[in-house]
Amino acid sequence: MRTWRIGAWVMVVALAALAGCEPEGAPGARKALLEEHVPRVKAILREDREKHWEAIQEAASRLAPGFQVEDPATREAQMRTALKRVQELPRGIAGLVVSPITFLAAVDAQGLVIARDVDDADDRMQGQDFAERFAPVRAALESGQPQRGLVTFETEENAEADVNRSSWLFVAPARRGGEVVGAVVAGIPLWRMAQRLSRQLRVELAQEIEQGLIVWALMLDGDQLVVPPDAPSEIAGELPSGAELRQRLGDGPGYTGELQAFQKWYGYAVVPVPSVGEGVALVVLRAGEGADE
Repeated sequence: MRTWRIGAWVMVVALAALAGCEPEGAPGARKALLEEHVPRVKAILREDREKHWEAIQEAASRLAPGFQVEDPATREAQMRTALKRVQELPRGIAGLVVSPITFLAAVDAQGLVIARDVDDADDRMQGQDFAERFAPVRAALESGQPQRGLVTFETEENAEADVNRSSWLFVAPARRGGEVVGAVVAGIPLWRMAQRLSRQLRVELAQEIEQGLIVWALMLDGDQLVVPPDAPSEIAGELPSGAELRQRLGDGPGYTGELQAFQKWYGYAVVPVPSVGEGVALVVLRAGEGADE
């Protein structure tokens, strides 16, 4: 298994091109990752960030009157309905109708969850103190400005499980009469983000995939590898561990590597994405049937 640093992208691409078809490697896959797939995945991530940034602010604006309903039971019921409707056609918010978010919630001015976008019986978030638990929520309520950031959801159910619990939060304060009366919060778990990126790549590359191309996007959170649930099990099994990937990445701008699995050579690229959160990186894999792969 070999790795290339991405200190200078042009140099790396040139080296990949000069490498040609090596029997022990996958230079064509590395070259395609650097020239095509990594830039495209980063662009999708940027588009999603901007889309949700705008959508959460529109949601807060639409739901703002509901925060001032005096009767708690009525406020909860109306807010729960509104949180669902802004994600539904025909009058929903475009950035939330088609989205990898797993929840949309409303919190009061103190940061307590009023309701989320599920029926009352299924709402385990209600009453939780999001301001205390999550810095982006606290900052949005205190500053009156939208916030985003990576947070960890610890629950009794997942405390001992070997699963990633990180989510990308988008928070927008709701205002009435110039005062912050609450906030709307949306969350995208990293596994859903990896799933979203992989599916979008596979839609865009459908013709090549029919011809044998394999491509997946994963996330690295600290030293934990986050794999989409629909990815083949051998993908995670054959990659270096999350700790190994993190150690090689260090504070650098990224690197490429290669591995062999099930008689195929895979190239992979590891690139930090600090816009999502500290210690978060993209891991993009590719294997193909081309002449140089």
